[in-house]
Amino acid sequence: MGSAPDAMPKRGFFGRIAPALTLAFMAPMLAELLPGATRFSAIFVFPIEMMVWGGGAVMIRELVRRNNLGWANMLALALCLAIAEEWLIQQTSLAPLVIQLKGVEYARGLGINYVYLLWALVYETVLVVFLPVMLVELLFPSRRDARWLSTAGWVVHLLLFGLGSFFAWFTWTQIARVKVFHLPAYDPPLAYVAIALGAIALLMFLALGPTRRALADLRWRINPIHPAIPALGGAIWGVLWFGLTVLSFGIMPSFPPALAMADGIAIALATIVFGVGFSSHPDWDDRYRAWLLAGTMIATMAVFQQAFVGATPADFWFKTGSFALASVLFIVLVVKVSRRPVA
Repeated sequence: MGSAPDAMPKRGFFGRIAPALTLAFMAPMLAELLPGATRFSAIFVFPIEMMVWGGGAVMIRELVRRNNLGWANMLALALCLAIAEEWLIQQTSLAPLVIQLKGVEYARGLGINYVYLLWALVYETVLVVFLPVMLVELLFPSRRDARWLSTAGWVVHLLLFGLGSFFAWFTWTQIARVKVFHLPAYDPPLAYVAIALGAIALLMFLALGPTRRALADLRWRINPIHPAIPALGGAIWGVLWFGLTVLSFGIMPSFPPALAMADGIAIALATIVFGVGFSSHPDWDDRYRAWLLAGTMIATMAVFQQAFVGATPADFWFKTGSFALASVLFIVLVVKVSRRPVA
């Protein structure tokens, strides 16, 4: 008898772990290194970012694909990861910001950097989870719907995530804030720790509990017309979202924080409406995914380049070189994917 049609070819150890390992690498690459949020002078933290961002992205993707879930389930789980980072691990949305572009504390109330929090939750959801998963599944199209983690893989990822979270907490809150930025140590109020844990538990329940099928079926359709449309939309999003982060750092202290929040929420909602609508349309395929990735990342890398004016030569040239190389590679990805037969 012939082999079953869906039989998978046998792979060696590295062949089996290649997609998960690539995603663990790409999550901090897309969110941190390529935009420049992590500079060359701080590249030693990249392995920690792989354990936290990369490990988190791998486990989220595995839960969604293993249970045949959808974008809303992935969004809820990605928000869990972002809340853990912002409120529990590095606490950057709770502690006074280390960057104050005009020397003025901006948009802080009730012990929360609320404009920065909005920026971080959306940025980390998109660039740590959604886009890296999309990219790696483009690179491994035959394993897009497959499981990438065995039981041993789950154990390794959970252990590394816990270890990486501790190192990320310690190196930022106990070393960087105090010894590099010369700010007082910060300990979040226990009530905020409880709120974060409660929010994470609720989001995980929504994503994986009895409501998971309702979330998985939540979708609507908008005709993407041409792959350039998602690319342009992603580019506009990258520029506008960079604008929100510099607002959160106080570049315009006179700008009303309430207006910044309203603008940010409107952009986030538009991202969901068009992102889900486009990707749910029957015409949506790998060409659209590749164009969306390229447009979003090239624009994001370009606007972050402004933050490197006056940087050290090593940081400036590493950012400039990585921007140029990555842009070329994203364009190559678009060309190669566009030549694939359309399923």
